[in-house]
Amino acid sequence: MRIIPAIDIIDGKCVRLSKGDYNTKKIYNNNPLEVAKEFEANGIKFLHLVDLDGAKSKHIVNYKILESITNQTNLKVDFGGGLKTNEYLKIAFESGANQITGGSIAVKSPEVFIEWIEKYGASKIILGADCLNRKIATDGWLENSSLDVIDFIKNYQTKGISNVICTDISKDGMLQGASNDLYDEILDKTNINLIASGGVYNFQDLLDLKKIGCEGTILGKAIYEGFITLKELQKLC
Repeated sequence: MRIIPAIDIIDGKCVRLSKGDYNTKKIYNNNPLEVAKEFEANGIKFLHLVDLDGAKSKHIVNYKILESITNQTNLKVDFGGGLKTNEYLKIAFESGANQITGGSIAVKSPEVFIEWIEKYGASKIILGADCLNRKIATDGWLENSSLDVIDFIKNYQTKGISNVICTDISKDGMLQGASNDLYDEILDKTNINLIASGGVYNFQDLLDLKKIGCEGTILGKAIYEGFITLKELQKLC
């Protein structure tokens, strides 16, 4: 199972939110590049980079931070937030993203998202299936939809998607464990590479997600608050 630390960016700084609420913002470092370099120095190979300013404003904002991380580390970065058009997608890839994550675009402009899958290939495009009470949320989790998360994933599986990040918003940043039952159900009803996100609290949570069959796990606050150390993560990396 791949270990994928997250760096969320607001105003150019490394932050974390609770349940996606921008009012709960906590700044952990003013320099995201410094955080990325520390991850790499401890054996981390992958990074989940989220442009929260971009997600909220509906256009890419912090691509220069993406560029600095990809130019000055060897981390393989998946990037999301504000990717609404072909031009924004081009900027993300030109700034060094190894993969991009599309969530809102897959809900609101499915024809564009499908075009991306066909043009760049399923290995480069990750479906962001972020949900609250099993319903897909969009635009930095500020808007809700009526789409069931498993139906949403199954539909895009028929379009060629093979990699999915699923975040249970109710768990995100709460340090109360991941949505193991939901992930188990997704893996039972689909045939995708599932990357779990949200709620990871300790090392046992990671072992449980690995046992379920998740291809990767994204974690953030557990690292920043010291509940999981980078030395512990080296065991799984």
